[in-house]
Amino acid sequence: MPLVHGTELVQAARKGHYAIGAFNTNNLEWTRAILKGAQDLNVPVIIQTSMGAAKYMGGYELCQKLIESMVKAMDITVPVVIHLDHGNYEAAKEAIAAGYNSVMFDGHDLPFAENLEKAKEIVKLAHSKGISVECEVGSIGGEEDGVIGEGELASVEEVKTMAATGVDFLAAGIGNIHGQYPDNWKGLHFDRLQEIGNAVDVPLVLHGGSGIPREQVQKAITMGISKLNINTECQLAFAKATREYIEAGKDKQGKGYDPRKLLKPGTDAITDTFKEITGWIGTKSVKMVPEEL
Repeated sequence: MPLVHGTELVQAARKGHYAIGAFNTNNLEWTRAILKGAQDLNVPVIIQTSMGAAKYMGGYELCQKLIESMVKAMDITVPVVIHLDHGNYEAAKEAIAAGYNSVMFDGHDLPFAENLEKAKEIVKLAHSKGISVECEVGSIGGEEDGVIGEGELASVEEVKTMAATGVDFLAAGIGNIHGQYPDNWKGLHFDRLQEIGNAVDVPLVLHGGSGIPREQVQKAITMGISKLNINTECQLAFAKATREYIEAGKDKQGKGYDPRKLLKPGTDAITDTFKEITGWIGTKSVKMVPEEL
């Protein structure tokens, strides 16, 4: 079974100056599309669920079993990480109990001292079960499951303190936001990313990867970004392909209304988006990742 916790994968990405895509799933089609893209390209993949998506899909245990079962059904042979995206303290513990092999504890909206203490607890609990942990310092702009961040820059000292907890990868605010980027967005703050990259060896995570200009993402990868979160680009691709199918009247041709046919163009579009992004962030094929995986 190619389910792994992901620590070595992301560490190898930082050392090799490439990134691994962390793609959010929202249902069965999303899961199948992401896994197909990873298998076709022979690359490792991180599939993540937000708290909202997990609730929509029926809970963390259902999500874990769905991904695990799909890996088996599709005969997936590449390493797959099942990750909780932007989980609060309670959600991180629930996902650990449900069998996720990687979790994010997002305490950025708490006072730093409380964020730190809860991060230590989650790291201790997760590591006792062989599960990797991501934490966050500094707010990621935009909205994620009702949590709104203004996008402030992470404090280098707070990053160093959080890294000392033994966290496996770390999200730090560098001007990135969730969702679509507004026209007046000023871009990533590379000076702060450079400071953070010089201060810690822990692999860094870029949230809000959808919509950041490709050249900025690629530059960030050379400076320590090793995990790139993607969701909005897949949602937009799915919506566009589905809209074109319906507007072309294909849902009215024969049994074109069958959900297996109706959802196929959008599902294929997610796979195509996965392959495109995975290509330009430089994700290495399975034969080039650590042998212990």
